[in-house]
Amino acid sequence: MTISTTLEPEPQQVASADALDAARETGARTRAHTAFGLLERYGLLLFVAAVALFFSLLPATSSLFPSGRNVDALLGNQTVVTIAALAAILPLIPNHFDVSVGSVLGLSCIGTAAAMSTYHTGLVVAIVVGVSIGALVGAINGALVAYAKLNSVVVAINTGISGKLTNFGSLKWLGIPRPAWLLLAVCLVAWYLLDQTPLGRRLYMIGENPHASHLIGVRVRRLTFLSFVLAGALAGVAGVVLCARTGGANPNDGPDYLFPALVAAFLGTTAIRPGRFNVWGTLLAVFFVAVTVNGLSLSGAQPWVQPVFNGVALIIAVALAALLARRRRTASP
Repeated sequence: MTISTTLEPEPQQVASADALDAARETGARTRAHTAFGLLERYGLLLFVAAVALFFSLLPATSSLFPSGRNVDALLGNQTVVTIAALAAILPLIPNHFDVSVGSVLGLSCIGTAAAMSTYHTGLVVAIVVGVSIGALVGAINGALVAYAKLNSVVVAINTGISGKLTNFGSLKWLGIPRPAWLLLAVCLVAWYLLDQTPLGRRLYMIGENPHASHLIGVRVRRLTFLSFVLAGALAGVAGVVLCARTGGANPNDGPDYLFPALVAAFLGTTAIRPGRFNVWGTLLAVFFVAVTVNGLSLSGAQPWVQPVFNGVALIIAVALAALLARRRRTASP
């Protein structure tokens, strides 16, 4: 007679198997979450690379798009719009919309040119004048928004411009257009200010919840005012660079930069720090739009393509920015 016996697993063995399965599941979820997070943060960078590769290989643009002259133009021409976009995000972080960035940029450009052409000042004084005009207008905007509680949604000169300024706008250092070096410096300073200092952290806190920020001692009005002053000063820097690039000043030029700046500001919230206005995401957004529009233009697209592309990009960017911001708030403990 044969007796068969079934051995039951020990409780410790069952617990170990369950723990192992749970650990595997957690690990799989973590890896998936990490992969999605990386794609979310750096997807725009991949898009820029993919678009650049596409136009470099496209027969209609392969001889022009990757050329040194075109790359220099892309690097040099994006300095003004990127600095304008950085100026725009400073009030956007604490939830205020400054639509005067383009006009301030143009006014600062005129002030810089007029200081040299009409009043025959030196280059340094002219630059100080341009940046100061921007900061002053920013201070007025900031006072009206922060203290008066108003809603924040609100002749050509081409002679006598210093050759040192125009040389800065057109020449190179180490084979790279000089304005691109300035752009890198501005981005580093803005990144340090927003990501590495208490000022930046408090601005983000105000954007998340101004009432709670006030209750814990954050000076909401003062920091809101300061964000507009800094935005005006940055717009002033952009105006000086515009004067250097064009060799003069035209009152019609500044407002043209507002729309591209806003596109970059909102599209930038989809990269690097998704759901937040941030410096490096904004820079990526500028070059995504610039590379795409440049490639389309070289391939023979009509002039109306650029404003239409900017408009579509802005609509998509605003929608994604709202979605990512909502998701981030939901995920926060």
